[in-house]
Amino acid sequence: MQQMAEAVVASLPEQFRAQMGEIVMRVEDFATPEQLAAVDLDDKWQLSGLYEGQALPDRSIWESHRMPARIWLFRQPLIAEWRETGVRMDDLVRHVVIHEAGHHFGFSDEDMHALEDGAD
Repeated sequence: MQQMAEAVVASLPEQFRAQMGEIVMRVEDFATPEQLAAVDLDDKWQLSGLYEGQALPDRSIWESHRMPARIWLFRQPLIAEWRETGVRMDDLVRHVVIHEAGHHFGFSDEDMHALEDGAD
């Protein structure tokens, strides 16, 4: 999954890829209780990805020593979704990475759902 996620970032257009250089990609089996609470969830099976960091539009030049942003992929929920839907794993990983990268660029979940619906 780590290699799939890195391949997604590598395939993005340069103007996006250049602004994602500092993002750390991490794969874990499940989200921590703190990560779940941050997005108002309590079921570890409901979260397949998470962006942690400050979105680009919200950053200030006066900030320093900031931890790099992270995109988390949660292996077990992704595997469960793959088994349940039959969607190819690389397509699931691509969807989650792009969704979480959208948060890096300042898009809300509602913004991204509207963009996805408009693309159908």
